[in-house]
Amino acid sequence: MGQCHNCFNRAVNLTNKLKPEQIVGVSYSGQMHGLVLLDKQQRVIRPAMLWNDTRSSKQRQEIMAKMGHRFVEITHNQPLEGFTLPKLLWVKENQPEIFKQAETMLLPKDYLRFRMTGKLAIDYSDATGTVMLDVNTQTWSQEILDAFEIPRTLCPQLVRSVDETGHIDDWYAGYSGLSTNTQTFAGGADNACGAVGAGIDSPNKVLSSIGTSGVILKYEPQKETNYDGVLQYEDHAIPDAYYSMGVTLAAGYSLSWFKKTFASEEDFTEVVQSASKSSVGANGLLFAPYIVGERAPYADPDIRGSFIGVDSSQKRHDFVRAVLEGITFSFKDILDLYEKKGNQFDTVVSIGGGAKSPLWQQIQADVFNVRVISLKNEQGPGLGAAMIAAVGMKWFNNFHECAQTFVHFKDVFLPQPDNVAKYQKLHRIYQKIYPSTKEISRDLVNFRRENRD
Repeated sequence: MGQCHNCFNRAVNLTNKLKPEQIVGVSYSGQMHGLVLLDKQQRVIRPAMLWNDTRSSKQRQEIMAKMGHRFVEITHNQPLEGFTLPKLLWVKENQPEIFKQAETMLLPKDYLRFRMTGKLAIDYSDATGTVMLDVNTQTWSQEILDAFEIPRTLCPQLVRSVDETGHIDDWYAGYSGLSTNTQTFAGGADNACGAVGAGIDSPNKVLSSIGTSGVILKYEPQKETNYDGVLQYEDHAIPDAYYSMGVTLAAGYSLSWFKKTFASEEDFTEVVQSASKSSVGANGLLFAPYIVGERAPYADPDIRGSFIGVDSSQKRHDFVRAVLEGITFSFKDILDLYEKKGNQFDTVVSIGGGAKSPLWQQIQADVFNVRVISLKNEQGPGLGAAMIAAVGMKWFNNFHECAQTFVHFKDVFLPQPDNVAKYQKLHRIYQKIYPSTKEISRDLVNFRRENRD
């Protein structure tokens, strides 16, 4: 966790024009699903298991074998390997002495807040990501805890993202230079905070976030919605609201992999812009971005990526465009799940790598067939955490009012009807790739495992 302290201190240094007493509130955004275990003395007893730790496939299978669809009814989620409960069960099975010592379970950001305040808590948005929360009752699920013999005492107090969680304590004030008068607020999961910072505060707006992975995130006004675990379903950082999301595991990573492999010495922006030399459909080439498996809508760790339609007429810029379009088609798969549930939306807010390229934003508008907008002040989950503190301090009555001050839109990209029609045809072809290649991918993955040195 030292890295988190260092990052925070660098942030404090950037505000050296401020006096410590002028920093009146601090809130937090942190990566989801991580497992931090503390003993009776509130000391960390093993290295944190982070969101991308997937060693718990066996435990995921055990959860579903024991509870089946009842688990999804309680949590609104599948117990994917990256989530906290499978990690906790992995520790219980593989490191039983450590599990016996464990007195408290936290997520990474909650541990940082504990070190700053001395108070233990977890907010609802991160609690749903543990898949140990009963979404319907908004309490830790005793049924799940009993099923897997997990002590209730491991689960800390639940708080809302805007709830005050104590002042900076004497120790951290001396460590950081902050004032003990500074209040802290619970904060939220990074995707929840990212949605707040992007102004996703109503059902008509959807977030398209392209980082290493990719996220389509939608505001949900009620907890009764259930996507049967195909999409993740979480408490929002906004009180009494929820959000759902589908994750493409290799969104921006697909593009960075391509650049590293085929254009390692070239400027990244120029490589992306070269796709403008191609045309809709990349001269008959499709790319499936499953290069590290996939999560939504196909929870399949063994599916692999592919270029389909390769012929001798294509140039490298066609391959670049195919990668951009393939990532966008994978997002469209997720949006289709929403549309099948009757969800209506008219705006996609694009952030991350996809918002840095006007070409890619236009591709999104044409594939999604809705307007796509970018932000003037894109600062991601950090901005959302600041907004949580502002609402927690009662500077604003609600997040919608807060967003009018903090969130400002920049460029607008409208669907081009001719391109929309072409992409609709291409997407139908794209959707044939997964069922046509999943068995081949699995055979290749098994071959590789069997013949690994």
